[in-house]
Amino acid sequence: MKKILTNLAFQVLIAIIAGALLGHFLPTAAVKMEVVGRTFVDIIKLFIGPIIFLTITIGIGAIGDLKKVGRVGVKALVYFEIVTTLALAIGVVVALILKPGHVELGTLQAQDASKYTQGEKAFDWWQFLVANFTLQVLIVAIVAGILLSYLSKREAILSWLEKASAGVYKGLRYVMYLAPLGAFGGIAFAVGKFGLHSLVPLAKLMLCVYITMALFVFFVLGSILRYFKFSVWKFLKLIKEELLIVLAASSSEAALPSLMNKLERLGCGKSVVGLVVPAGYSFNLDGTSIYLSMAVIFIAQLYGIDLSYGELFTILAILMLTSKGAAGVTGSGFIVLASTLTAIHKIPVEGIAFLLGIDKFMSEARAITNIIGNGVATIVISKSENEYSDKGMI
Repeated sequence: MKKILTNLAFQVLIAIIAGALLGHFLPTAAVKMEVVGRTFVDIIKLFIGPIIFLTITIGIGAIGDLKKVGRVGVKALVYFEIVTTLALAIGVVVALILKPGHVELGTLQAQDASKYTQGEKAFDWWQFLVANFTLQVLIVAIVAGILLSYLSKREAILSWLEKASAGVYKGLRYVMYLAPLGAFGGIAFAVGKFGLHSLVPLAKLMLCVYITMALFVFFVLGSILRYFKFSVWKFLKLIKEELLIVLAASSSEAALPSLMNKLERLGCGKSVVGLVVPAGYSFNLDGTSIYLSMAVIFIAQLYGIDLSYGELFTILAILMLTSKGAAGVTGSGFIVLASTLTAIHKIPVEGIAFLLGIDKFMSEARAITNIIGNGVATIVISKSENEYSDKGMI
C-alpha cells in the first residue's frame, strides 16, 4: 500500500481527479488554481534548454562522426514526414466515415475567432523559428557539438559537460515531486473555466478525435514498434508518469526533459535522443496532424460542403506543409488551420469559432499522441542505427 501511495503516477492521477472535482463544484475557486499549474510548467521549461543543449552537444561531441549525425538527422526527418502524413490521412478518412460535423449549427456556441480569421493568414516560418525556443537550442547545440568534435581537449570538456548534465537531471528529479500540484492546478483551471457542460454539443467530434488518436497509437505506432521488436504497451507503461503530466498540463513540452531522460535509461543512444526528441517536438506532431485534418473535414461537414477527391488531396498536401509549423507559437494550431482553409477557398474560415470552446479539452489528446509519437520515433531511429541497448529498463 505504501508503495502505491508513494508512486508518482498514482499521486498525479489522484491530483487530476481532485482538480476535476474542484473545477466542477467550485469553478470560481478552481480558476484561481491556474497559477499553480502554470508555475509548474514554467519551472519544467527552465530545464528544457539545458537538457537539450547538454544532451546533443555531448552526443555529437562523443561520436566524432559527423556523417553519422547527418544520417540520423535525415532519417528522422524522413520518418517524421511519412508518419505525420499518415496521421493526416487517417484523420481525414475517419472524419469522412464518422461524420462528426453532422450537427445543427444552432446548437453550437461560437467563440471570438477574429484574431485567427482576420488579416494575414499565411504562417510565418521566420516567426516560427524566432518564437520556437526548443528549435533555437537544437540548432545551437548541433553547432556546439560539431565544434567540440574538432577540439583537442574534447575528452576533458565532455567530462565537465557530463557532470553538468547529471546535475541538471538531479534537479529535474526533485522538481518532478511537484507534478501532482501542477496536475491539480491545470485540470482545476480547465474544468472551472470551460465547464464540462461545454463538451456536450461537440461530444461527437471529441469522441471521434480521441478514438482516432487511440487507433493511431495502438495500430499504427504499435505496428511500427512491433516491426522493431518492441511492445507499445511496454513503452506506455514506461512513460505513464509523463502521460499523466501531459494530460493535466495539456502540453507535451511539460514532459520533454523527463521523456529524454527515460529514453536514455531505456537504452536509446544519447545522440539519437538529443537529435530526434527536440526536432520531433517541432516536426513530428502526430496528434496535432490528426486534429487538424479532422477539424478541416468537421467544418466542411458543419456547413454542408461536399469535397471532391481532388479537394481532399489538396487539403492533405497543404496540411503536409503547414502542420509542421503548428508548434512553438501560442495559437499556431488555429493559425495553421485558418491558413489551410483560406488556401482551399471553399470552406468558411469562420468555422474555427465553433472549435475554440472545446479546444482545451482536445489539446490533451493531441499532446499525449505527440509525446508517444516522438518516443516511438526515437526508439525506431535508435534501433535502425544500432544505437539501442536493451537495459531491461530502469
